[in-house]
Amino acid sequence: MAQGADDALPVIDFATFVLSLSHSAVMHLGHAPHPEDGKIEVHLPLAKQTIDLLGLIEQKTKGNLTGEEERLLSQVLYDLRVKYVEVSKSK
Repeated sequence: MAQGADDALPVIDFATFVLSLSHSAVMHLGHAPHPEDGKIEVHLPLAKQTIDLLGLIEQKTKGNLTGEEERLLSQVLYDLRVKYVEVSKSK
């Protein structure tokens, strides 16, 4: 890795982790382009797996998050689940 290359990376914290997983799900739902080739594709099984993973994280971290982290995770899950239903109905 080139020196200074990691300067561009965001600080890893819970919010960054959740938002990273969220972006993966959004990409698999066809709402964002793939970062490498710019293609927009729908992969419902991968989107569902990522959403389920976030749901598992929500269950396993219950009572251990700050209020802000809890709200972020809850909102991200709600938004992704709504998008998943919308995309799956259109297929």
